[in-house]
Amino acid sequence: MAKEKIVLAYSGGLDTSVAIKWLQETYNFDVIAVALDVGEGKDLDFVQKKALQVGAIKSIVVDAKETFANDFVLPALQANAMYEGKYPLVSALSRYLISRVLVEIAEKEGAVAVAHGCTGKGNDQVRFDVSFTALNPDLKIVAPVREWGWTRDEEIEYAKQHNIPIPINLDNPYSIDQNLWGRSCECGVLEDPWAAPPEGAYDMTNSIDDAPDQPEEIEITFEKGVPTALNGEKLSVAQLILKLNKIAGKHGVGRIDHVENRLVGIKSREVYETPAATTLILAHRELEFLTQPREVAQFKPIIEQKITQVIYEGLWYSPLMNALKAFVQETQQYVSGVVRVKLHKGHAIVVGRKSASSLYSHELATYAEGDQFDHKAALGFIKLWGLPTKVHAQVNEAALGQGYTTPITIVDEKDAVTQ
Repeated sequence: MAKEKIVLAYSGGLDTSVAIKWLQETYNFDVIAVALDVGEGKDLDFVQKKALQVGAIKSIVVDAKETFANDFVLPALQANAMYEGKYPLVSALSRYLISRVLVEIAEKEGAVAVAHGCTGKGNDQVRFDVSFTALNPDLKIVAPVREWGWTRDEEIEYAKQHNIPIPINLDNPYSIDQNLWGRSCECGVLEDPWAAPPEGAYDMTNSIDDAPDQPEEIEITFEKGVPTALNGEKLSVAQLILKLNKIAGKHGVGRIDHVENRLVGIKSREVYETPAATTLILAHRELEFLTQPREVAQFKPIIEQKITQVIYEGLWYSPLMNALKAFVQETQQYVSGVVRVKLHKGHAIVVGRKSASSLYSHELATYAEGDQFDHKAALGFIKLWGLPTKVHAQVNEAALGQGYTTPITIVDEKDAVTQ
């Protein structure tokens, strides 16, 4: 009788390598390992071969950079998504693509289950489990690390007993996750919120001390909310992000030190590097200020906050997310133009923006010659705009018998003297 198959999200690290053997021993599964290239720069040929060496019956590598950039990063960029105002959802976004690919492969391979390497303490377990259920409720879900509950030493001992290669960087004190949208780093000394992150916690960005002394200006072109060119060079979304990571990272842009509120109810201290994400979100928002009418510009942040929360909390494949994305997409119809950004010593500063759809009118805004604003119209506007406040004040002051009084101290007082 043929064994049942399970599809495992495989990174090549200790946890998921041990998981291959553990799934075989514990559940008698044939394991299909799947690794995705989402722009982290990992040697996926090595990862693919290692999965087979450990015992997977098949090892699949998927080049998903463009899909990740277009289907997941781009909607987040257009929503200016920053969890708690600081975190551009680096890891969260990739989990939804990994989930989708695993389900697709499971259906193609006739697998009965999918598996991931998340612990029971993090947010990713929620994102994976909820996404799997939304995409195919009939698939079983197995989370080996969450189930076995071993210490690090116990896991290493299991690996040694089963001849599973142990990564040479196992003594690295940090837990790292990276894709083209950025890099996250936690554990080790970072678990003390009072301790400053050491330089060893960073990889994508220069420190302010090591960043160039001379600022650099770049131009980012957007078409309907999509970044399409960097310094006039046409690039795909993924290519543009990867290139901008290097340019902005050189100037130390995108370092984030954040004590965040996890979905599971605890606070965790995370260090992120998001040079491209930080720069693009800033530029995109500034272009929206130029091209969106006041009502849209003032209401959209409400939707942005909700869509950010939905992404962080594992609900990408929910009906609510579909509705929120539709709203954001509608707001991007006129977000086209060029934004000029200065990069210098950890800062990204917008210094110029232009658009054929710009709602900025020099003739209306200027105080110089050529001013076309109807100043006389302002009087009637103010009178009607303030009418509800005036009526309220009149009614309530009459009822109270007095208005507001402000205590003041007269420093000096002089009468005019007629000469």
